[in-house]
Amino acid sequence: MAKEIWQNIGEGFVQAYYQQFDDTDRSSLGMLYSDCACLTWEGQPFHGREAISGKLVSLPFKRIKHVITEQDCQPTIDSCILIMVFGQLQADDDPPMGFHQVFMLKSTPNGSWACTNDVFRLGIHNIPV
Repeated sequence: MAKEIWQNIGEGFVQAYYQQFDDTDRSSLGMLYSDCACLTWEGQPFHGREAISGKLVSLPFKRIKHVITEQDCQPTIDSCILIMVFGQLQADDDPPMGFHQVFMLKSTPNGSWACTNDVFRLGIHNIPV
């Protein structure tokens, strides 16, 4: 069965995002976000492409590897694409840990897509205290 266009766009974004993230130079990640995008990283909010790029570049590890185990994409009623990603990541020599990430993509006037919203959490928050 052929995939819907929004699913191809969502899956392509996920592939490009994590390839760039796993690169040793994460500075190009900011270009995937819209100017007024919002990121919530482990509960900390960041607003705007510059703040988001600064956060992603300043993360304290030297190496990271993401393995995507599942991703779900949906079209929204306002022509955006909602993406939920499940996977594992390994930073430097730490043991692998689960993570969840949600993206919202919106088309731009030039026909490309940009991330307007991004929420990231490690999978360690599902254990009751």
